[in-house]
Amino acid sequence: MTATLEFHDGSRIPQLGFGLWQVPEDRTAEVVREALELGYRLADGAAIYGNEEGLGHGLRTSGLPRDKVFVTTKVWNDAQGFESALRAVEESLKRLGLDRLDLCLIHWPAPKRNLYVETWRALIRLRDEGRITSIGVSNFDLDQIDRLTAETGVTPVLNQIELHPMLQQAELRAGHAERGIVTQSWSPLGRGMAFETPAIREIAERTGRSPAQVVLRWHIELGCAVIPRSTRRAGLAENLALFDFELTEADHAAISALDAGTRTGPDPQSFG
Repeated sequence: MTATLEFHDGSRIPQLGFGLWQVPEDRTAEVVREALELGYRLADGAAIYGNEEGLGHGLRTSGLPRDKVFVTTKVWNDAQGFESALRAVEESLKRLGLDRLDLCLIHWPAPKRNLYVETWRALIRLRDEGRITSIGVSNFDLDQIDRLTAETGVTPVLNQIELHPMLQQAELRAGHAERGIVTQSWSPLGRGMAFETPAIREIAERTGRSPAQVVLRWHIELGCAVIPRSTRRAGLAENLALFDFELTEADHAAISALDAGTRTGPDPQSFG
């Protein structure tokens, strides 16, 4: 079992989970079952991934009780707005075969649409109705988060952002900490961009770990929740083996120096 982090609403999230982005629908149920069998307890999905039905099937056939697995999904850009977000979450629940989500996120702020506050109001209603336990956002900046809080009185429990050694987001992480928001890292390995750097290679050689394990351990020690993706059982197992070694202060300094502001995904302020 992995460690958990506490949300400001009193719920808890497993610190390490597995992401389902780009996992083919026909493989999703199998990947979910394998991950849960290995010890994962957090599955991170989204409507746009096109595999919510597979995620639900994997959960139901895993043999684990519903309350032992933390399930996240996300509202896509074209479903933003109050009524459309309500519908979108109900459709996700139907595809998943669940009556409740542990966490639902607004996937992108899509600022040009200017609908994220209304979308947030929909998530608040669904939370209050017991359809969602906790509500958060993804790819938001601090001004957008503060606007949600100012206009609704409800602060997201979590912001899921692109975060890896080449894009460390220190200012955003500090702002989350000030607001009691959990930082969750997507694309945590940064498509392996840092794997061949001397810093990562040297730490991997000294600890006898893979570059991926070094980078994922770095996320854990930053206090972030993290959701690496793998469709291979061996990869899933490797990504889970992070809790029996530690990085040194010198390791953190060396990784910190890799920050180049390099994104693998789109700019959240122009996307959507």
